[in-house]
Amino acid sequence: MPERRLASGQARLDAILGGGLINPSIALIAGLPGSGKTVLAQQYAFANGTEQLPAIYLSTVAEPLSKILYFGEALSFFEPGRVGRSVQFEDLGGELDDNGLKGVLDRIGGIVERQPCALLIIDSFRALRYRAVGEREFEGFVHQLAGRLAATGTMALWLGEYRRDELEGCPEFAVADAAVLLATEDAGQRDSRALRVLKLRGSDFRSGKHAYRIEAGGIRVFPRLSDIDAGSYELGGRRATSGIAALDMLVGDGYWPGSATLVVGPSGSGKTVMGLQFIHGGAGLGEPGVFASMQENRVQLERMIGGFGWDIDERVAVLRCDSPNDIYIDEWYYDLLETIASAGARRLVIDSLGDLAAACPDEKRFREFVYALLNHCSRAGISVLLTFESAELYGHTSLSERGVSHLSDNVILLQYLRNEAQVGRALTVLKTRASGHVPQPHAFEITPDGITITSSLA
Repeated sequence: MPERRLASGQARLDAILGGGLINPSIALIAGLPGSGKTVLAQQYAFANGTEQLPAIYLSTVAEPLSKILYFGEALSFFEPGRVGRSVQFEDLGGELDDNGLKGVLDRIGGIVERQPCALLIIDSFRALRYRAVGEREFEGFVHQLAGRLAATGTMALWLGEYRRDELEGCPEFAVADAAVLLATEDAGQRDSRALRVLKLRGSDFRSGKHAYRIEAGGIRVFPRLSDIDAGSYELGGRRATSGIAALDMLVGDGYWPGSATLVVGPSGSGKTVMGLQFIHGGAGLGEPGVFASMQENRVQLERMIGGFGWDIDERVAVLRCDSPNDIYIDEWYYDLLETIASAGARRLVIDSLGDLAAACPDEKRFREFVYALLNHCSRAGISVLLTFESAELYGHTSLSERGVSHLSDNVILLQYLRNEAQVGRALTVLKTRASGHVPQPHAFEITPDGITITSSLA
């Protein structure tokens, strides 16, 4: 008999859970107030409830039923016409006040024995602990309730206001087959939210912290980047032009498809122009591209493109302009993948890595991000160009690019030249992987047609 899973209504969360929560089972959803437990539970309710097998939502004393319904109506998946039919809400507060835990146990037992349901939710389960006469009564209640749910094959979600360090000694954590922790963490200037699966009996799951956001559509999860698999490598043999004929010769007749090129240089040295020229070169070959900028806004980019006289329209290029102050790197990554997929992009420019690094102060997570992105694009045959701004104008003693150069197939250094009459520019190909290259510095100019390499400086 195939294993049944409970869908959350969001494919990424189900993937973290190895395909979804095993059904039937008891799953504990833990987190402090405001972490999104109720939103997630309602997401499950509306994703699974039917008139034949309704989802039953039981409130206790921490979350009054009227409040749950009031705020639930602001969520896009909350369908008022289904309330009372495929999604049923009941309040256990009166029963708890009148008859204590025994009354609640009998009430829940009567509900699941009277009508099979797709899902039974108790919000808040921890609030029941405070109505017990001692720890022994509460432990007995937990075990008896778990027994009744198992006997009727009922899938249950128990919601509670727990920190991770509080869970180990709780009988509800011991009894639960699955436990998911929602937490808000300090990330420098702003808070970030992280979901972690603490246990999932009978199933594999994706370990570690997974970022999530609470939106009008419910909880949106962004699985840990290092867990992403984009499939097998299927690379073509045709080289990807840089858009600059002389540079193609320096790197061995262009970039390999699916390769990553890092362009390092000081402010104003031509990194953005080189990125736009890379997109323009692809457009001429019918290869759509995405230019993701944290440096320029759309008006500035369109003005630059128009100034060079390049015919780049939305059919062959997508311009993404985001403020680094508003970026959550996990969310940005998944949104970028959706943009790439919808555009059918074969080329990607990120301008610049430094801004993305500023949005992710954890250096280990930033490297995971870069690795996951480049690995995904390499497997998909998407050629990538990354820019990084250096502090040194004339001479470079190190690249200082957050350890990204070893992940890149090509590394190009831009720098200024000291000159009595004017400031010049130079380009050096420091590295190419699986290609011969010319490592001498070459002078270049930014002309009305874009970057033009003029002469070797060797």
